[in-house]
Formats: sequence, structure tokens, C-alpha cells
Amino acid sequence: MIIDCHYHLDKSMLAEDVLINKMNECGVDKVALMGVVNEPIPSPPEFLLNIFRFSWSHRSLRFIAKAMSNSFTPEGNIKLPTGIFQIHSSPNNEVIFQAIDNKPDKFLGWVFINPLCEKDQIQEFDKWKDHPGFIGVKAHPFWHQYEPIELLPVAEQLSIIGKPLLIHAGWGSHGNYDVLLKELPELKLLLAHGGFPLYSETWNRIKNYKNVYIDLSQSSYLNERMTKEAVEFLGVDKCLFGTDGPHGVHGDDNLFDYSFIKRRIEKLFPDKEIKKRLLGENFLEFIGH
Repeated sequence: MIIDCHYHLDKSMLAEDVLINKMNECGVDKVALMGVVNEPIPSPPEFLLNIFRFSWSHRSLRFIAKAMSNSFTPEGNIKLPTGIFQIHSSPNNEVIFQAIDNKPDKFLGWVFINPLCEKDQIQEFDKWKDHPGFIGVKAHPFWHQYEPIELLPVAEQLSIIGKPLLIHAGWGSHGNYDVLLKELPELKLLLAHGGFPLYSETWNRIKNYKNVYIDLSQSSYLNERMTKEAVEFLGVDKCLFGTDGPHGVHGDDNLFDYSFIKRRIEKLFPDKEIKKRLLGENFLEFIGH
């Protein structure tokens, strides 16, 4: 079974029926959905992405990447070289589980938690934890601007039931997920986008944690070289296929190219058994299915 572990259900960018058609066309069996955290951000020019990736990959130049990606307005919106874009403080979980109810054979669901918004994190977790499509909690300490320790109440509940926490880590203290692992050494933790923003330093930190994984999502954050290096360093069993759709490369139809990341993995890792692990088996084991 091939499963995309990381997809934002933004119907304004890609309708549900179109997503399912694209899944069927490229042979993806299931998608783990999550809420929308930002308004659509146009894909930056490739030269700008190359600057991002190069500076992310070299510690001495990382200040460039941080300066370009870690600036926010007083209202909490993100300032990027291509403009200012709205960040949603409370991504909608209702639409995620409605989609799952409509297509339980196609969709799974992450519950999006922001400990700084008006929704109590435990109440929101309790609301969805018994839904048959529930797989875990997604959090964005980077764009919601908080330290991961703020997630401790919901992380404790996840640790008890053996479900994972997916984090998009940020810079400095917004990337300090170690404190959660110290408090909850059995917590299943998934780091988005190859361990953004520190990459190889993150890989070194998590290599010996049996319960900490990365996903390989988003063409802006990871190129082929970085994807290959991550899998080679951490091992095949700790890396998961994800797209971060509908954000990323667009196809000839001017919509999200849903098969792009899958094609990349198939190209880089042609061995049949390795592909099976990366594209689905690892994720099923990780979420306890």
C-alpha cells in the first residue's frame, strides 16, 4: 500500500475529487490529511529555492536561510521574499474528518493543534481521537511561533495511546522538540520536510531514537540530493513518503503535480523492497496499523 503521510486539504487549490483522480492516476492508495495553515503561497523562482536549499545545507550560511524564512508580522503572518502571507491560527479539523467520512477508503486524518489558539488542545484532541480515521496530531511550532514543550499535554495523551505527533519545527527554541522526548521517551515523533530547518544536524540528533522519523515531503524544502542523503544517513526504515500537497511543483494542468515526490523516490531508490518501505510500509508501522 502506498500512503502519502502529509497533505493539506485546501479545496481552493485542489478539489477532493481531483485529488482522488490524481491519487488513482499515480497509484497512491491513501492520503493522511491535515488542515490548512496558510493562504496559498506561489512557488518561488527556482534560483531563490536553490539559494534557500544551499544555505540550509551549509551551517556557515544558514543565517541567510533564517533571514529569508523566519520573519513575521505583528499579526502573526509570515514575511517571505515573495510577499506577506496569512497564517491561520486555528486550522479547521472539521473538514478533514468530513472528507474521511465521505471517503474512508482513501483518507486518514491528522488533528491540527495550536496550543496558542482559542481551542483547548486536549478538548480538540478528545473530540477526534476516537474517529476511525484518526492517526495522530499535527503541529506547526515554526509558523505558529511557540516552543514544542507547549504541546506536552497532548503529547502525553498521544504517548499513552501510541499515536504520533507530526511537527514542522522552526528555528531556535521553536525547534526544541528534545524537551518532549526527555519528558516522553516513548513518544512517536515525525519531523516534517526532512528535518527542516537544520537537516543534517537534526539527522545526527535523531539517529539513535528508534521512535523519531522524518517525512520526505515538499519539493521546496528537499531536492534530490538532500532526499538521498537523508535516507542514506538515517536508514530506509526511518523515512516516510509525503507530498505537502497541494503546495509544490505544478504540472501541465497548472495544478499540483501529485506524483512529483513519488517519482523522485522511485528514481532515487529503484530497489523494490526499499520503495515499499519508503512509500507505505514504514508509515503503517509508525501509526500502528
